[in-house]
Amino acid sequence: MSYFVVTYYALLIGASCLAAFYKKREVFLLLFSLTLVSFVMGIVGGVSALTAVSVGAGLLAFAAGTSYAFREFLIIISPDDIAKELRTAPLTAAFGMFVIFTYAIAGIFAPYIAPFGEAEVISSSFAPPDENMLLGADQLGRDTFSRIIYGARNSVGIALGATILAFTIGALCGLLAATKGGWFDQLMGRVADVIMSVPSLIFALLMLSIFGTNIIVIIIVVALIYSPRVFRLARAVAGNIVVMDYIEAAKLRGEGTWYLIRKEILPNSTAPLIAEFGLEFCFVFLLIAGLSFLGLGIQPPTADWGSMVRENATLISFGDITPLIPAAAIALLTVAVNFVVDWMLHRSSGLKE
Repeated sequence: MSYFVVTYYALLIGASCLAAFYKKREVFLLLFSLTLVSFVMGIVGGVSALTAVSVGAGLLAFAAGTSYAFREFLIIISPDDIAKELRTAPLTAAFGMFVIFTYAIAGIFAPYIAPFGEAEVISSSFAPPDENMLLGADQLGRDTFSRIIYGARNSVGIALGATILAFTIGALCGLLAATKGGWFDQLMGRVADVIMSVPSLIFALLMLSIFGTNIIVIIIVVALIYSPRVFRLARAVAGNIVVMDYIEAAKLRGEGTWYLIRKEILPNSTAPLIAEFGLEFCFVFLLIAGLSFLGLGIQPPTADWGSMVRENATLISFGDITPLIPAAAIALLTVAVNFVVDWMLHRSSGLKE
């Protein structure tokens, strides 16, 4: 039995005993469950499986520690009312906020972080990693690491722009439909039903094939696809508010439609709409990445994570995981946003721990 195995089990059992002695029930359950899993994996897979389990546990511990430190940092720098809410945030939400913050920094400061330009050819095709290229080169000899950094700006930026446009159109139409009612409400509802009846990917491929694949067209088409989802939510939320007594009192005072939306309805429907914004961003982000993978999204030489997966897919046949890095970047951001959205939905629902 190697020193690694002995040390690993000794640390786990010792930490479990300390957690039990100090009455840390959740920590004890976590550590002892990890001990049992490690024991089974060690028997089945040997030292290699045990090493994989320990590496995974170490990564989870590192992520938890980073999330805790980032949450405490946000609590310190935030105003008192926001800090009070952040203290109740779970570590998953803190991890999501840290990932979003990291992506934002990478996108904003991409020219300063990336060692080379996104379209700069510096080596031969599929050159291996070296001291200049952290992740090697792509099929044209461009630095893969630099293109991933620039992809954070392009992929996330375009998805954010399309989400803002979809959210603006959908929320505005939904609030107007709930406030005005009548024929306008019926008309907007039928338009939303028609758009939602067409599969989003097929609709996007058709529109982009007709109008081209420049960035403006992509943003408009994707916004039109997802605005009906926002419309349905905004219409449902506002529909429960417009029947309240204070809305009737405002109408009796002679207040107009825009006053009711800005001062009465919107402030009382902010929480679910913000949560919906996060969910819509995930859907839009994945759709744009899928369109780029199919060749009808963001066009070369602009760096985009979806197109990078397609361009370097042949490397997987040779055991190179480089094409999986942009795919992992897409998945990580989607999971991070969902962590934050889950926390916001929990807060807006009024449920207590």
